[in-house]
Amino acid sequence: QVQLVESGGGLVQPGGSLRLSCAASGFTFRTYGMSWYRQAPGKERELVAQISSAGGSTNYADSVKGRFTISRDNAKNTLYLQMNSLKPEDTAVYYCRTANFWGQGTQVTVSS
Repeated sequence: QVQLVESGGGLVQPGGSLRLSCAASGFTFRTYGMSWYRQAPGKERELVAQISSAGGSTNYADSVKGRFTISRDNAKNTLYLQMNSLKPEDTAVYYCRTANFWGQGTQVTVSS
């Protein structure tokens, strides 16, 4: 079955960096577009970034443009989200998604 397992979250100070990973299995990873979403407490889940199946096309939410980079390694069936210049408002649970499948999420907390 389809499995998406996120990792790499944690506590980081404002201005710091984290790299999230999403290990995928149970489907042909290289043929699917992938996305990162996040959900902060009391807020709706929102799209953070998308990447096409081959990685040649990406899109970002305005709030993360220039700070976050989505990428993928199709040989490793893994999706990444490099997050730089983190802000307190980036605090959320981050999820990877493909089609109708979601991972369990990884917590990112930005605080001094």
